[in-house]
Formats: sequence, structure tokens, C-alpha cells
Amino acid sequence: MINIYKAENRYTADHGWLKSNFSFSFAEYYDPANMHFGPMRVLNDDVVQPLRGFGAHPHREMEIVSIVLKGKLKHEDSTGRSAVTTFGGVQRMSAGTGVIHSEVNPSAAEEVNFLQLWFMPEQNGLSPSYEKTEFDVKQMKNKLLPIVAKNGAGEKVAAIHQDLTIYLSDLDEGSELTFQQEKNRRIFFFVIEGDVELNQDYKLNKRDSARIKDINEIQIKAANKSRLMLIDLP
Repeated sequence: MINIYKAENRYTADHGWLKSNFSFSFAEYYDPANMHFGPMRVLNDDVVQPLRGFGAHPHREMEIVSIVLKGKLKHEDSTGRSAVTTFGGVQRMSAGTGVIHSEVNPSAAEEVNFLQLWFMPEQNGLSPSYEKTEFDVKQMKNKLLPIVAKNGAGEKVAAIHQDLTIYLSDLDEGSELTFQQEKNRRIFFFVIEGDVELNQDYKLNKRDSARIKDINEIQIKAANKSRLMLIDLP
């Protein structure tokens, strides 16, 4: 089963300094039929203006991943960690028993656009932790590059406390990929840029997404130069 969610149907919040598009219920947007997809709880597509951001605030019992698409994002938290991330970098924070953090745009001239994803952890009561990893953007070309996974993979893949893998890919026009999925698992698919076809029957455009269950193989074809995210979920 493939369910398509069009970009224009996402909930939009515009606060001036921040513009967000929510793929799931979040903050003032509440839809009891759109609370999660497996352990995936949040996908926010955020644009933050220069020298603005989210001040110190608490989180508990959530795995939080931030993927910068454009600009810079600065993270600070109560564990003493601080880092600035650009495209090619990933921030993973396990809120665990409780952490306070901030995320701001440190640039005085350029906005930052990033995807923030929340996942329910495999277990509660974990100690809070944070890591920044960097991947080789060139390795995304015409293949699925893992950037976050349960067990990580050294400095290139962030380790997360949930049985999932996040992939990114840059596809040339006409390029095709096939993803084999194990039984009883889910796929969340998101078009960051461009236009793609799924299994020949579904056309997705920029910022469209698909939630896929009970299908063991998906074929992805780029109608033009495209960037995508695929998440393998339990």
C-alpha cells in the first residue's frame, strides 16, 4: 500500500522569523489520524531567518535528527555539547531522561533550511546524548547513502536508538533505483528536490511524501535532477 501526501497539504506555521511545514501533528496542528508512522513522530521542514532560532527548551524520551539542507544550524545543550552543521552533516540527539537544548541560525546574512525528524526510541530511560556526523555528499549520487542507522557506522553514519535507517540520494534525470524491503516493515519516502516516479504509477514532486506498507520492493525513477530521503522503519 502506498499513500501519497502532497506538499501543499502539509500544515504551515508562519511566525515571521520561522516558517515550518509539518508532515505530522505538531504544536498547534492536531490531527488524531496523523500522529505517527510506526516510530516516526515528526517531520518538520523549517526555515529560520538569520540570527534567530529556538531558544533553550526541554525534551524527553525522543530521538531527534536534524538534517541541514541550506545554511548553518548551531546546536547547544545541557550536556555541554555545541556544534554548527551545514549540508553534509547530521545532528542526532537522544533526549532520554531529559535534556535542554537550543537550535539557532548563527548566520547574520543567510537563512537556514533544515529537516527535523523525531522518532520514538526502542526503550525509555536512556541517558541523554548527542553526536554530529558528516557524510560524503558525492556518495549520494545515483544511490541510497545511509546517514543514520541503529548501529551507526563510525564517523559517517549517526547511531540512533531505534531499528531504522535514513538514506539520502541525488538522482540524475532518468536515473533509477530499486529498494528491497523486508516483510513487516515500512518505508517513508520524501522528495527534497525534483520530481520522481514510484513504481511507475505514482508521481511525486518537490516536498511530496509517501508512506508505504506491505510492499517488498519499490522502484524510484527521477523525472529530472532530484534529491530524496528514504527511511526504512519497523
